[in-house]
Amino acid sequence: MNFVLTALNAKYIHSNPALFSLRAYAGNQSAGLYYEHISLAEYTINQRIEDILSDLYKQKPDAIGFSCYIWNWEMIQDIMTELHKLLPELPIFLGGPEVSYDSEQILKQYPFLTGIMVGEGEETFYELLKGYLEQGQLVEGIPGVAYPSGLFQPRQPQDMSLLPFLYEDLSPFQNRIIYYESQRGCPYQCSYCLSSIDRSFRLRSVCLVKQELQFFLDQKISQVKFVDRTFNASASHSMEIWKYLIEHDNGITNFHFEIAAELMTDEQMTLLASMRPGLIQLEIGVQSTNPFTLKEIRRFMNQDKLKAVVKKLQEPGNIHLHLDLIAGLPYEDLTSFQKSFSEVYSMEPDQLQLGFLKVLKGSYMQTMAKEYELMYRSRAPYEVLRTKWLSYEELCTLKRVEEVVELYYNSGQFVHSLSEMLTLFDNPFDFYYALALFFEEKGYFLASPSRQYRYDVLLEFACLQNPSKRDLYVELLTYDLYLRENMKSRPSFARNLDPYKEEIQELYKTEENLESIRHRYVGYDRKQIQKMTHVEVFTFSVWKNQIEVLEIPSYVLFDYTERNPKNKEACTLVF
Repeated sequence: MNFVLTALNAKYIHSNPALFSLRAYAGNQSAGLYYEHISLAEYTINQRIEDILSDLYKQKPDAIGFSCYIWNWEMIQDIMTELHKLLPELPIFLGGPEVSYDSEQILKQYPFLTGIMVGEGEETFYELLKGYLEQGQLVEGIPGVAYPSGLFQPRQPQDMSLLPFLYEDLSPFQNRIIYYESQRGCPYQCSYCLSSIDRSFRLRSVCLVKQELQFFLDQKISQVKFVDRTFNASASHSMEIWKYLIEHDNGITNFHFEIAAELMTDEQMTLLASMRPGLIQLEIGVQSTNPFTLKEIRRFMNQDKLKAVVKKLQEPGNIHLHLDLIAGLPYEDLTSFQKSFSEVYSMEPDQLQLGFLKVLKGSYMQTMAKEYELMYRSRAPYEVLRTKWLSYEELCTLKRVEEVVELYYNSGQFVHSLSEMLTLFDNPFDFYYALALFFEEKGYFLASPSRQYRYDVLLEFACLQNPSKRDLYVELLTYDLYLRENMKSRPSFARNLDPYKEEIQELYKTEENLESIRHRYVGYDRKQIQKMTHVEVFTFSVWKNQIEVLEIPSYVLFDYTERNPKNKEACTLVF
């Protein structure tokens, strides 16, 4: 038998751990006997449906299962419909969060479906496959499977410690993100999240977690992303894992965690402060700072505690920190969102991720849609269109704000320029709002400007606001540009360095100037070092947002062999 488990990922760098977990569990429970009967087929939503359909047909499946999420559900409906036409006797199963909460309706909509695996699927899939292999047919009455007949028996939550490790063979994950889970469920009940429905919060044995993390460390994986909803929900569990990572750090691997700020303890933050820069990155879902909104979505957060935790996490300068906001939540109008945005921005996260409410099937938010006058897309990803508090036009504007935040703030490429330009506006939101309108008026959203062109656009925008500061903006943009890359072609706005050629040449000729970087250029002569580094001339100095006009120009050498491990900026020497 060939049971094909199929996934359509959002991007090539993503993987689908669910498929690998189903196969690993079935293989483990059968002492390896079932492995040969399970095939995995991963695609992306960017591929043509015709190509995916053709490839699945060529695999000659005896049964097929699709892993369904909001980002791939539309395509899967098309693919399974066409596949049924080609192979009308083929048993087709669905599974995943997108089909777990309205399985009865989906089975009626698509009568050719054989069944839907609801909720956690490891044990369910194993019993399903076992029935086919041992009895040669579909076995009805398996817990966790919704059948067209209406038969359904729920399955008890899986013991996390009984699940096998997914990554013994790393070959399918080359150049892809490694996802890992040390817990399932969530202790919170946020109204927009499906995890609020699953009250069975469970942890994987810390001993197993340590063994598996050591495998990643030994293999020198670049990044491991924990998919745990609230990693620090158990203080002892998170502390044990973080301690282990410190003690066994390989100097390469980065670990990503999503945490709840209000659960962080002084002991945890002291521990995190001792980590190597780049060892971990943290994500905190703030969602809103409006107290009425937070209460309504059942997300109870002390804002003072949040700010104190963020500040303390940032002080050592070793942790890459993401803060998240959601637009379209109840009681959040444009004025309120402006305030939430500006307050979170003022915390200076490394990334501010602006998302938009998705009204997921089975969530409390869906049941409250009428009361909130919440309109959302009828098809996946069910994103908000308007609410009682936000119009469609306002949400479209926020979409544009999101785009410029991604281009300029989250890229980390305009740190010093943005810091100065923000002073032109009353608050951070007004700056990005005005920049988004500027992009739209000029048609720059359609143009998808290249990285270097983005600097030109930002200069154009800033000079419209205050043309008297053009020289300062030029220097700040030049500084930001060379901090990240030794540009082969000089930007059009940058100062002409011809008058400074002799001084720059002399700088490289003086051995004591290069003394502090010589150890990184062993075997290279002066001319080679000059090509591998860059020297720029500045007449302004900026320190902690204070600008000083220099009487004598300063020369800044950008050394790209040593970068800040947290933000990837080049090391600089000032002469």
